[in-house]
Amino acid sequence: MDRLILAQAGAGATDELATAWRMIVEGTISTHLIIGLLVVFSLVSWTLLVWKYRQFRRLRVEAGRFHDHVGAALRLEDTYHRVVALPESPFTRVFRRGVDFFNELRPGALYAESQTRGLSPAQLEVLRLVLEKEEGNERDELSHGIQWLAIVATVSPLLGLLGTVLGVMNSFIGVSHSGNANISAVAPGIAEALVTTVAGLVVAIPAAMGYNYFVNRLNLLMGELEGFSSEFIGTLAREGKI
Repeated sequence: MDRLILAQAGAGATDELATAWRMIVEGTISTHLIIGLLVVFSLVSWTLLVWKYRQFRRLRVEAGRFHDHVGAALRLEDTYHRVVALPESPFTRVFRRGVDFFNELRPGALYAESQTRGLSPAQLEVLRLVLEKEEGNERDELSHGIQWLAIVATVSPLLGLLGTVLGVMNSFIGVSHSGNANISAVAPGIAEALVTTVAGLVVAIPAAMGYNYFVNRLNLLMGELEGFSSEFIGTLAREGKI
């Protein structure tokens, strides 16, 4: 009995898909154009979802490797040598930018045992600004593509709604021309019109979920970068270099 019910449910779902496909194929030019745009949006969205997921997963591994190397170092000089050997990542770039700027302010001070003349308050503030600028550059780089997910999530339902409105208009225009206003004459046109709304939602929902997920991951990563920048300045102070 259960198998019979499942088989009937599967057959019903197949028939519904076939009917929806037939309505798309036999639809108006406006329906074809909107469905075509939504297909393009869907391809763009899923390409971005896969790309950003792989990118953030790689960054998570690189962040763990970076923290392991930094935690194993006893002094900032040792940290520098360990970080130089690591592949490029947002953490290594922020660290190198901070070290390079500090060396410009106090040449050779990174390798000295003590710092007789520390940074002035103005120089320390500039160092903070340099680190913040590097963090901003990393945020801009990592946010590439995420804004397009927001665009797809916003525009796709509107395109679907536009297709529905045009389809309903065409349906009622056809009814007015034929003079037949019963439900059997109106229902096929309205059903065809609603297909674009469904398609718009199908495209928009994954894009919206992906956008919120990646924005959250980006904020977490930037929080770690900001925390590391503060820790970098704290290490300089602890070792008497500022």
